[in-house]
Amino acid sequence: MSILSIQHLSKSFGDLLVLKDISLEVNKGEIVSVIGPSGSGKSTLLRCATLLETMDRGSLSYGENVVCTADEQGKSVYASKAQLLAVRKCFGLVFQNFNLFPHFSVLKNIIDAPISVQHRDKNEVLKEARHLLAKLNLADKEDAYPCQLSGGQQQRVSIARALINNPGMLFFDEPTSALDPELTGEVLRVILDLAAANMTMLIVTHEIEFARNVSDRVVFKAGGVIVEQGKPDDVILHPKEERTRNFLANLGK
Repeated sequence: MSILSIQHLSKSFGDLLVLKDISLEVNKGEIVSVIGPSGSGKSTLLRCATLLETMDRGSLSYGENVVCTADEQGKSVYASKAQLLAVRKCFGLVFQNFNLFPHFSVLKNIIDAPISVQHRDKNEVLKEARHLLAKLNLADKEDAYPCQLSGGQQQRVSIARALINNPGMLFFDEPTSALDPELTGEVLRVILDLAAANMTMLIVTHEIEFARNVSDRVVFKAGGVIVEQGKPDDVILHPKEERTRNFLANLGK
C-alpha cells in the first residue's frame, strides 16, 4: 500500500531546473534512503514532498489525501488550504539543523504546535510528549533549553517533535550532517529503533553504510533525476549505472 506517491515532479528556481520528471512511491512500512552528490536536488525533493516548496509540474498524494494534481499541461494544481492542513498530519519532518525554538524548553518545543495550532487536549499531548522523551532517553531534559543540550540530544528532541502527532511517515533531511561521529551513532540508533517499529521513512543521507544497513530501497539521484534505485546492496555494491559507480568510487566505496 502506497503511503507517498510522487508522479512526474519538476521544480525550477528561476532558470535552474533542479528536479526533472521525478516519480517515486513509498509503501507502508518501507524505508527509502536517497543518496547522491551535493546539488542533485535531494533536499528539494524532500521539501516538495513536505509542502515546504511548491511543485511546478506533477502530482503528489499521501494515500487518499491529495496534495496536488497535474492539469492538462502537466502543471501542479494544489488542493485547498483545508485539505493541505489535513495532509500535513500525515507526516513528520526532522531537519538537518534541528530547527528547535531556542526560547522554548524541550517539552514546550514538542507540545507547542499540537496544543496551540491543532488544539489537541493539553493533558493528552503532555502525556504523549513525556512518553516520547522517556523512549528517547531524554526524560530528565524536559525543562532544559536547546542551548543546554548536545547536538545528538537536540536531534532526538526534533525526532520526538516529529512523532508527537503519530504520523504515518517520517522524513529525515541529512539527520546527522551537523553532528560529530559519536553523536551520529546516537541518532542513527534511534532511526534503527523506528525502523524496527515499522515506521515508514524517507531519509536523505550522506551516510552510505547506514543507508545500506537500514533501507529497504536506495534511490541514487544526480543531475536532478533518479539515476537508479533498488535494493541497497544492488545500488551500493553492484550499481548498474556509471554515474552511480563514479559517485561511490569517489567516496571510497
